[in-house]
Amino acid sequence: MSGWIEICALEDIAPQGSRVVASEQGDIALFRTADDRLFAMHDKCPHRGGPLSQGIVHGDTVSCPLHGWKIGLKDGEAVAPDQGCAKSFAVRLEDGRVWLKFGR
Repeated sequence: MSGWIEICALEDIAPQGSRVVASEQGDIALFRTADDRLFAMHDKCPHRGGPLSQGIVHGDTVSCPLHGWKIGLKDGEAVAPDQGCAKSFAVRLEDGRVWLKFGR
């Protein structure tokens, strides 16, 4: 499991919520959808660097709290017509624990 780090229990992230993990690469936001899918990306909106972790999760997107840009949780891409991308990271759930991979 090279590069994988155990972060927390699934219940430590509220449904449709997030948790921030500090890393050498900058803050990473972990998102949990209403149906318990997990996603991770840099905690910066590609527009003006707003904290995505403070946004509202709806379906497969999160809305930036600063200007309302919608960012896809699956790939970090801004939803058209907006353009830009927040770097995404691999995340998985194993035995109720959330794991994050920093490298590719």
